[in-house]
Amino acid sequence: MNQNNSLFAKLADGSLVLQILIGIIAGVLLATFSSSSALSVAFLGDLFVGALKAIAPILVFVLVAASIANQKKNAKTNMRPIVYLYLFGTFAAAITAVTMSFLFPTTLVLATGAEGANPPEGIGEVIHTLLFKLVDNPVNALMTGNYIGILAWGVGLGLALHHASDSTKTVFADISHGVSQMVRFIIRLAPIGIFGLVANTFAQTGFEAIAGYAQLLAVLLGSMLIIALVVNPLIVWFKIKRNPYPLVFMCLRESGVTAFFTRSSAANIPVNMALCEKLDLHEDTYSVSIPLGATINMGGAAITITVLTLAAVHTLGIQVDILTAILLSVVAAVSACGASGVAGGSLLLIPLACSLFGISNDVAMQVVAVGFIIGVIQDSAETALNSSTDVIFTASACEAAERLQDNS
Repeated sequence: MNQNNSLFAKLADGSLVLQILIGIIAGVLLATFSSSSALSVAFLGDLFVGALKAIAPILVFVLVAASIANQKKNAKTNMRPIVYLYLFGTFAAAITAVTMSFLFPTTLVLATGAEGANPPEGIGEVIHTLLFKLVDNPVNALMTGNYIGILAWGVGLGLALHHASDSTKTVFADISHGVSQMVRFIIRLAPIGIFGLVANTFAQTGFEAIAGYAQLLAVLLGSMLIIALVVNPLIVWFKIKRNPYPLVFMCLRESGVTAFFTRSSAANIPVNMALCEKLDLHEDTYSVSIPLGATINMGGAAITITVLTLAAVHTLGIQVDILTAILLSVVAAVSACGASGVAGGSLLLIPLACSLFGISNDVAMQVVAVGFIIGVIQDSAETALNSSTDVIFTASACEAAERLQDNS
């Protein structure tokens, strides 16, 4: 009995990243040698993602309400610089994607298979959707994972309880800590969940379906790597004035890996919250900035929209000047920030960007179908970049604010 307890203690205290790596390798091996067995363990991944998605809305709502209710007067939350970083980072990602697409022009063999999807007709529709999500019924927002609505109601309740009695504030603080404990338990199950996700993915698709789109994937992933390993570190260095790579690599390792395999920014919110706590950041800040980042910090989505749109442009032989390319970057960045408000995410915003070049909706939807084909890799990498950057920018803004405070 003591040996069993000791084994569980070692597993609980061991390196989560190492355990996840073992789970990835085990999943690949199982899918390679027995695809039927790999498909049979797919439920482990579904359970893990389901648990994260179930706890995330409650975690966000409770943490936001509790942190605002218990916030001290004149306390600084550093939200303004974080929002600026989110917006600048998304635009920089679009510019990078434009540059890569011009350096390595890609053409497509247009596919079919996206006929049932309904893209938005314009940016106005994206903004309209986001505004109505803002005033969504709070119960429905929690049930559907509408984080714009959850944030709005959480902030509202927190402000309403800001002048409540200390005992009421303590109850909310205790609830938030209790939910956080549940999140920590779920995150410790990540190696098992990712084992199931990897086994299922490799058993169903392998790399055969995406082999024909190697150059397109190379441009997409290359753009994302440049943002992750060059642009983001430069932004962080500008903020904190020290070597940014320890922070960047830590966030990629502990946030990006889980986001890559869950392919869900919403599911990764609890992971990012736990990482922010590990980095000893202010809860008042990260309890708002992390769910907000999952909504508007969409550098990966901006890259996807831009690269696939310019691939369609090159396929059709359309000439693009510099001003149009910059306009595309702006549209991609704005659209990406609204991607969470549209069913289908970034892929269904491609027709909106294609309309800048007069590309018909029929052709644009074939480009969307190509996106679905490579989605196993594209969506995973996009989510990993988006989610890890949320923590990177939050941590750098907090550190920069603390340095200014120490110098003053």
